[in-house]
Amino acid sequence: MPTAPAPEDRLSRLSCVAWHGRGVGRIATLPALLDGWRLVPAARARAEGAQAVLAWGRKPSARRAEAWAARLGLPVLWLEDGFLRSVGLGADEPPLSVVLDDQGIYYDAHGPSRLEALVRLPLTEARRSRADDLCRAWRGAHASKYNQSREWTGTMAAGDVLVVDQTAGDASIAGAMADTRSFQRMLEAALDEHPSARIWLKVHPDVVAGRKRGHFDRLTPGQQARVTVLGEPVHPAGLLAQATAVYVVSSQMGFEALLWGRPVRCFGMPFYAGWGLTRDELVAPARRLAAELPALVHAALADYPRYADPETGEPTSPERLLDWIGLQRRQRERFPAELMAVGFSGWKRASLQRFMAGSRIRSGAPAEARRFARPVVLWGRQAWPEAASGRVLRVEDGFLRSVGLGADLVQPLSWAIDGRGLHYDARRPSDLEHLLAEGHLDEGLLQRARALRERLVASDLTKYNVGQGDWRRPATDRPVVLVVGQVESDASLALGAPGLHTNLGLLQAVRRERPEAWIVYRPHPDVSARLRAPGQDEDTASRWCDEVVAAPPITALLAQVDEVHVLTSLAGFEALLRGVRVVCWGVPFYAGWGLTVDRVPTPRRGRLRSLDELVAAALFCYPTYVSRRTGHFTSPEGALAELLGWREQAAMAPAPGPWARGWQTLRRAVLREWVAWRRRRVANECEISRFESKPGSDGLQAGDGKPPVDP
Repeated sequence: MPTAPAPEDRLSRLSCVAWHGRGVGRIATLPALLDGWRLVPAARARAEGAQAVLAWGRKPSARRAEAWAARLGLPVLWLEDGFLRSVGLGADEPPLSVVLDDQGIYYDAHGPSRLEALVRLPLTEARRSRADDLCRAWRGAHASKYNQSREWTGTMAAGDVLVVDQTAGDASIAGAMADTRSFQRMLEAALDEHPSARIWLKVHPDVVAGRKRGHFDRLTPGQQARVTVLGEPVHPAGLLAQATAVYVVSSQMGFEALLWGRPVRCFGMPFYAGWGLTRDELVAPARRLAAELPALVHAALADYPRYADPETGEPTSPERLLDWIGLQRRQRERFPAELMAVGFSGWKRASLQRFMAGSRIRSGAPAEARRFARPVVLWGRQAWPEAASGRVLRVEDGFLRSVGLGADLVQPLSWAIDGRGLHYDARRPSDLEHLLAEGHLDEGLLQRARALRERLVASDLTKYNVGQGDWRRPATDRPVVLVVGQVESDASLALGAPGLHTNLGLLQAVRRERPEAWIVYRPHPDVSARLRAPGQDEDTASRWCDEVVAAPPITALLAQVDEVHVLTSLAGFEALLRGVRVVCWGVPFYAGWGLTVDRVPTPRRGRLRSLDELVAAALFCYPTYVSRRTGHFTSPEGALAELLGWREQAAMAPAPGPWARGWQTLRRAVLREWVAWRRRRVANECEISRFESKPGSDGLQAGDGKPPVDP
């Protein structure tokens, strides 16, 4: 096709624009999407020196904005949602991309648009290559404009055809020179042109949500025999991947079908029609000439829209947003559509819905859940009958959790959701142990793990990121050994410490083994904060060590000691990240892979793993991360960035006054009593026994004790 020069970039010369109407002004992401411009309300347009006025598409509010701009003698810039908009629907979430047009708007074929001019740009090899990569990334992410729905679980037969409905009255229908009759013609054409095929009729998400109407309230008896209506909210990607052909009026799904390499039949004139890429019912405007698909893709995804990073709030690229949307799609499909949660407190139920987004979570009593055919979700090692129907998913805190203690009800950034067991239950393999024993971790993942480990160490980040002050290594030639205490009622001791299982017992054992060492004892932060009770005779710990250090962050100690001794504490893992020698007197998840000195045999874990393989499994593959900023899934790198910002904010917060300190003390006392009550309640029903190591066994065996389990 003849190519055109780049459209005059009038947009780059603007620095201040006015928005007219409350709707545009309420878009939370607009400052990031229009980065570099000052956005002012219409009332201050003259005073602030606004150079243009924003109008949203072809809505009535846009006509009012256009009339107002004409009175001021200012040009209009038309805004609309981008083609990769968000996870949720428009009424639920602000857009992560918008298009900005100084000539018209892409869905109005009656006049030119900036997008048309961009399609006509010369197709260089760089543009062609990027467009091809964007097509692959779109398909790989299973992306669409909206991305909240689950994948379709059905199957199309070879030759089946997809027909796409839209919401009645949508501006893109009239803009595409179509009307309500176009939809009936589209369906009849699909039936006539594919006489032996099943026709799948996809309705719009807003119609499924009950917010708007569609065009097919009723089908004739003849149509009903061959048409299957997809009335549930299903994601487009799975349909487009299977359809032999796609029929549309002006829906964006026609463009997405081109990205999937599907033939598209158009009964309107949407932005992707008229270029020779679709079979069109209408005659295209003379300004639309033949174009290659990469030219359309580059214009529509790279040149025309503006993107905002959902996590940083900064401008970003379509590749970055596709990567993020792909993460949301994968995470939202991990579990069945419906789950039942048992025994979650109120604040944990709210977190559970975020960490298992994509699935409907029902709360149920144990009796009801035992009859539930689908998976049941439990917190930690809550007792559950082995004979109960359905799969059990157990939830626990992840290893990069928060700034603040879980016992203080600080919301987590990461949880582990395990379908086999749990990482601290050494009686049986967990998903994490299975991955380390059997899984393949590719080089790209190991490089990410190495980079994350280095950033964690450089940033002094840990699971809870609590503690204040500093600690100095003693001026002695003796080796300095750190012994890490735990909450003795913690399930990880009951399920992963078969011999020693008390803090004092650990201290005494280390003193016997290392009589020449300077031993530093670190009590658990929950115990130091008086949120949990101290262990048996733990108040005598100073008799068996040279120093008790409670206040400074654990990283201050790990950076200066020669050796760390733990029962099952995560501090052992954090010490490994920092290259410190670790001796395990229990069986934490990181023991048994050749990285630690193990006092308990672990025959089930015979495979040697590198530190980066351990990090990849424990911090990338095993946990789920949810952003505090977006409420959506994030990556380990994203969680690390949020933890750094969170910690900085916490450090800058003013010290609490006397009333705040008094309220915190009272709150912690109430929490302590509540936690104790929950433990007693669980312990009465608990079927979990303490482990004992027996000769000839594959690790740990159940004993007679029945310790309480953390709620």
